[in-house]
Amino acid sequence: MRLQLSRVLSSALLLLPFLIQPAFAENPFSSLSNQNDEVSLSSGFGGDDDILEVDQAFKLTTYSENGRFIAEWQIADGHYLYRDKTKIIAADNSSFTTSNYVVDEGELKHDDIFGDVYVFHHQAKASLAVVNAKDGVKNASFKVKYQGCSEISGICYPPETKTITLDISPISNAAASTIESTPPPAAVSEQDQIAASLSSGSAILTLLSFFGFGLLLAFTPCIFPMIPILSSIIVGEGENITTRRAFTLSLIYVLAMAVAYTAAGVFAGLFGENIQAAFQNPWILSSFAAVFVALSLSMFGFYDLQMPNFIQSRLTEVSNHQKGGTLTGVAVMGLLSALIVGPCVAAPLAGALIYIGQTGDAILGGTALFALSMGMGAPLIAIGTSAGKLLPRAGMWMDAVKAVFGVMMLGVAIWMLERILPATITMSLWAILLIVSAIYMGALETLKAEATGWTRLWKGSGLVLLIYGIIIMLGVAAGSQSLLQPLKGIATNGTQAAETHLSFEKIKGVDGLEKALADAKAQNKTVMLDFYADWCISCKEMESLTFTDPAVQSALANTVLLQADVTANDEQDKSLYKHFKIIGPPAIIFYNAQGEELKPYQVVGYMPADKFSNHISQAFNLN
Repeated sequence: MRLQLSRVLSSALLLLPFLIQPAFAENPFSSLSNQNDEVSLSSGFGGDDDILEVDQAFKLTTYSENGRFIAEWQIADGHYLYRDKTKIIAADNSSFTTSNYVVDEGELKHDDIFGDVYVFHHQAKASLAVVNAKDGVKNASFKVKYQGCSEISGICYPPETKTITLDISPISNAAASTIESTPPPAAVSEQDQIAASLSSGSAILTLLSFFGFGLLLAFTPCIFPMIPILSSIIVGEGENITTRRAFTLSLIYVLAMAVAYTAAGVFAGLFGENIQAAFQNPWILSSFAAVFVALSLSMFGFYDLQMPNFIQSRLTEVSNHQKGGTLTGVAVMGLLSALIVGPCVAAPLAGALIYIGQTGDAILGGTALFALSMGMGAPLIAIGTSAGKLLPRAGMWMDAVKAVFGVMMLGVAIWMLERILPATITMSLWAILLIVSAIYMGALETLKAEATGWTRLWKGSGLVLLIYGIIIMLGVAAGSQSLLQPLKGIATNGTQAAETHLSFEKIKGVDGLEKALADAKAQNKTVMLDFYADWCISCKEMESLTFTDPAVQSALANTVLLQADVTANDEQDKSLYKHFKIIGPPAIIFYNAQGEELKPYQVVGYMPADKFSNHISQAFNLN
């Protein structure tokens, strides 16, 4: 947008010599005979630039031939049209349907605004077929859309839309069979595409694809907290940890996590029940957070976590309890982490579950889920194994490393409590954690003259944490609920802040949905239904990063916004899941103005703002 504005400004500069002439000077435009003549303006730097009217730069001709509406452009030298901005659609409320849109291929060009795009030079042609036009169509109206730029002056013309009415010629039998045999490709949601690939693709290629999906998901907010969990387990082994031992612990943790994901996924695919959602109970989350707090305190050296002596003695008689007990504990932690820490739903997971639900093939679907889980766990294995090499063996450094991971464990505990506690409380907990950690790092202590560079870096990091912790506290006092923008409540008043968020109408169960859809249909409005839960991290990402985007809000300006809060995961929530054949949030469903679900445009998982605004435009045909 900035580049396009600069092009317009540069063109305005061309007019500057004429705008500053004295009032008694000869009018430089007096020689123009009419507004359609070509205008030649002096740049003032010794050269002439031709700034053409849009109809001169891109001369549009339309006609009909063999049941098709045809548009042709003659493009002036030094100008070009964008291929992807060139469209032909039927005018609003048309009585006929169209199909088989065809446009020239164009040439590849690097554009300052849109990057690498295909454009047309000199001439271009596009056409659209009218279905069932054997006898022709009288006074058929179409909208022709196009946009281009000038390479001479640097101007980018605004998007142009022309409404053309003409008679569509009768279609021959041969042309009709061609149209019928080449229907336009139907839109397919991402999860449905993945489900289809499971049934039609090579098994090896499918597994490799799901492993790749897992790698992409590895550093999402749902999986990332597992890094400090595993790292803390390895650090807790003490100073004698070896690379081999670190690899074994990491592998056991990831395998247990993968088994849990696979079992939960297969169960959900076969029976439509989300096991992970059941584990988002406040009591379970609180208990698991308490475990992390206990582990963190042991990292600080308050006590050593170990089994009672009588249990250890009994295990010694059976086997080498030290190793066996540790590996078992790591496996249990991996299982619980998969079920409690990371309950996110993404398109690859949803695609595998759709495939299992439709075919009942739990073997291939479960294998794909296992590959997905191992992809998510691969970075964990790499990080955990490297800890065996990089961690210091003994001394004060080891105590500092343990303290760092202790703080990270406390952070994981707060992160889990965010699902069940108000934002003001969890923000206060984050602020306390940062401030106390900063004090332990010496943020308020005076450095000695002989302090090393590492000591100064440590203190500087502590000061940063201290300042940010104080900022969060100020944000809480001002009513902010954003950890990343804690001063937003101070910088804006309450009315302005509220306008940055979408306003949803809450619905409950299938009956509540049907009533809301009927109301929207009576208003002739489109509908977006958002599945939300307090324990859904991706849902909060959508709320804070996607739904606050101005382009998204503009695209949804005339849409009824519904939200199903499925935090409770009760029977009404489960019936709503089954109604749409999904396993949980985040999921977004679109309806047209007639109350019909636009299933190909269903969204599962987090989607960034720019992609989501384009998705809305496609779903509601806003282009």
